[in-house]
Amino acid sequence: MAALGWLTPRRRSATARSVLAGEASAEAARKSSQELEQLGEATQPDEGTPETEFPVVGDDRAAAFFDLDNTVMQGAAIFHFGRGLYKRKFFQRRELVKFGWHQAWFRIAGVEDPEHMQDARDSALSIVKGHRVAELMSIGEEIYDEYMAERIWPGTRALAQAHLDAGQKVWLVTAAPVETATIIARRLGLTGALGTVAESVGGVYTGKLVGEPLHGPAKAEAVRALAAAEGLDLNRCAAYSDSHNDIPMLSLVGHPYAINPDTKLRKHARERDWRLRDYRTGRKAAKVGIPAAAGVGALAGGTAAAVALHRRRR
Repeated sequence: MAALGWLTPRRRSATARSVLAGEASAEAARKSSQELEQLGEATQPDEGTPETEFPVVGDDRAAAFFDLDNTVMQGAAIFHFGRGLYKRKFFQRRELVKFGWHQAWFRIAGVEDPEHMQDARDSALSIVKGHRVAELMSIGEEIYDEYMAERIWPGTRALAQAHLDAGQKVWLVTAAPVETATIIARRLGLTGALGTVAESVGGVYTGKLVGEPLHGPAKAEAVRALAAAEGLDLNRCAAYSDSHNDIPMLSLVGHPYAINPDTKLRKHARERDWRLRDYRTGRKAAKVGIPAAAGVGALAGGTAAAVALHRRRR
């Protein structure tokens, strides 16, 4: 594949890069979902989950979109992935210290720092450059078991299961690499994942991105592109996030939820009468309508196929 020099900030506006990143992520997510169906993997609903008015059972034009970091999982996926790569000697201790500091900040402050996320992205790209996609996918499976599985929020997991039980598709939407996000989605029995798409040539990472990280406005573009491709009605869809950075995505859907919200998102959600749920302290939702299944959660098992996806822009 030819070098994608036209993707650089000097040649394309921030808005254009967000659209490109969103479209690339949507295409990767749809392909991973199709492969999941071809493998014959089926989501098993939790027994005893009570029926609720929302989500609406049988509404195939509705779906749910979940942010990952601090919404579905405690902490940031890319930092846990970095810990796993360090264990396997992909980089040195000084880089691990940087990963650890950013993760500590995220856990304590509960908000995303743009500079930290930029550093994490740049570090991850430099680390994986020259490695085969299949190799990183295999390692990602191991890292999920080592660092991520025990950090899934049971309450958020149960919200996702309520949508699955209603016959709806459930997607992760994250700035984490799409390969990592796909592994997590499959382990949780979800439909698929929208994530940052890294360029690869011949199955080897080049150290570049397609577009930009799937963050902020790019997430909204990805959800919009996926909804159009899947024939979804966004007014009937739901979205869940902890961060004010995801307000563009939350504002797209008819059922926005603030989960473990940061201060700005909590204020925004209250002003707009959005539903709230905070699993960090056990506080009850500020709005009624959260499915009763939110108090119960279990991880759905599953196996993941090695998938390397990326978007070619004409």
